[in-house]
Amino acid sequence: MQYVAEELVANGLTDILFVTGRNKSSIENHFDSDPELYRLLQTNNKKDLLQEVQFEDLKAHFFYTRQREQKGLGDAILCGENFAGDQPFAVALGDSILGIHARSQCLSRMMHLFEAHNADCVVAVEEVPPEEVSHYGVVHPAESAGDWMFVKDLIEKPPAALAPSNLAIAGRYVFSPLIFGLIRETTPGKHGEIQLTDAMRKLCQSGKRVLAVKLAAAEKRYDIGNFPSYFETFVEFALADPLHGAAFRDVLLKLLKQP
Repeated sequence: MQYVAEELVANGLTDILFVTGRNKSSIENHFDSDPELYRLLQTNNKKDLLQEVQFEDLKAHFFYTRQREQKGLGDAILCGENFAGDQPFAVALGDSILGIHARSQCLSRMMHLFEAHNADCVVAVEEVPPEEVSHYGVVHPAESAGDWMFVKDLIEKPPAALAPSNLAIAGRYVFSPLIFGLIRETTPGKHGEIQLTDAMRKLCQSGKRVLAVKLAAAEKRYDIGNFPSYFETFVEFALADPLHGAAFRDVLLKLLKQP
C-alpha cells in the first residue's frame, strides 16, 4: 500500500481514500504518525529507517472508509462516492504495483487524456499472453493512437477463444462521477459480486468516451494478489534495492546452488 500511495502522490494526487474491510486497521496504523517510533529512530541515528516512516513528507491527506461486505470491486468504488462527490477521481488497486519501486507516470498520462478528450473513463491496460486473458477484464479496442486507444467494449474474464484482444485491465482507472449510477444499476454476478467491468461496459454501450492507455515498458505491473506472484515481486524488488540488492543477490545465488 505504501508503494501505491507513493505512486499516487508522484502523479499529483494528494487526497487518498483507502477502502478497507474488517481487520484491516493495520493499514491506518501504517500511515499514522508514531511519535514514539520517531524519537526511538532519532535517538539511535537510524536516518534511513526514519525516512521510510515519515509519511507526512508525502504531503498527502489520508482518509479511510470500510466496505462492510465483500461484494466486489464495483461495490468498493461505491464506498468512495461521498469522497469523490461530483469530481473526476482515480482508482488504484492495492494488489498491483506499476513499475519497479512504483516509478510510474501512467496515471498522469491517463488524467491528461481524460481531460483532453472529455472522457468518462480511462483505464490502464497491459498485454498478456493469450492463454491468460481469462483471468482479467479485457478491452475491445477501437481506433488506436499509439500508446492509447478508444475502447469499444470490455469483457470480464473471457475464454481465450472469445477474447477481443490480449489487452488486460491493469488496476488503474480514471472515472467521471457518472460511473456511480451505473454501478448501482449493475446486477451482481457470480458470488454476489458487482463487477466494475460490467458498469464500464454500460459506459461504452451508451456512447460515452472510454479510453485505454498501454503501460510503458518500464511500467511492468507487479501483481501481489496471490502468493506466487507476491514472492516473485518481493525477490525482484529486493534485487533492485540500492542498499541491499547486491548482498541479497549473493545469498540467493548460494541458495540456488544448494541441492
